[in-house]
Amino acid sequence: MKQIDVCLTPDLLDLHRMENTIVVVADVFRATSCMVTAFAYGVKSIVPVATIEECQRYQERGFLAAAERNAQKVEGFELDNSPFTYMDERIRGLDVAMTTTNGTLAITKSRSAVKVLVGSFLNLEAIASYLRTEPYDVLVLCAGWKGRVNLEDTLFAGALVERLKTSYALAEDSAIMAGRLYEQGKDNLIGFMANASHIRRLQKLGIQKDITYCLQHDLYDVIPVLRGTSLVAMEP
Repeated sequence: MKQIDVCLTPDLLDLHRMENTIVVVADVFRATSCMVTAFAYGVKSIVPVATIEECQRYQERGFLAAAERNAQKVEGFELDNSPFTYMDERIRGLDVAMTTTNGTLAITKSRSAVKVLVGSFLNLEAIASYLRTEPYDVLVLCAGWKGRVNLEDTLFAGALVERLKTSYALAEDSAIMAGRLYEQGKDNLIGFMANASHIRRLQKLGIQKDITYCLQHDLYDVIPVLRGTSLVAMEP
């Protein structure tokens, strides 16, 4: 039977096998939620890069550029790390380069997998439906926060585990833990996460609306997938 596993932080990725595996990267607050939103609004591609310098080089080539560090926009770039920034028809058909504190690094670390998908609560069922049809194992890679485990990405992993539990065997305890955590908190995720570290960071910046938005389930059917060095929308 196919297996689903959860890597709680990219710093643990070397402990997980990547062969015959689809990796689903989750950075709920807010990189992967931004990416899903951007594709829902018609962006052509997103190039995830690990460093600000790489992002600047793409910007010089004519890409729209998004850079975030420590939950704030980096000066000199057009786009920030709020999903509401990407709800703009002007991005339709354009190429974006993006670097964030955690999410883009997690994506670039996953390139040896069979496929790399971008997951969020916003496209949770789209991801689950696609994976049910695939023959590969699944690894949910939680972007975390600077190498540390965080609550929101672990909850997403648990939500995906719950939706796939009849199609996949749970590989390790991290998948069991994530599933049980989501089961405990799913009826009120905002309340369940009230004291989470990244919630506190974002609230200090006055962006409660981003938190609420990113925890909504199943808004979009889009699945960003890594093709070479670029994310594109998977064809239906």
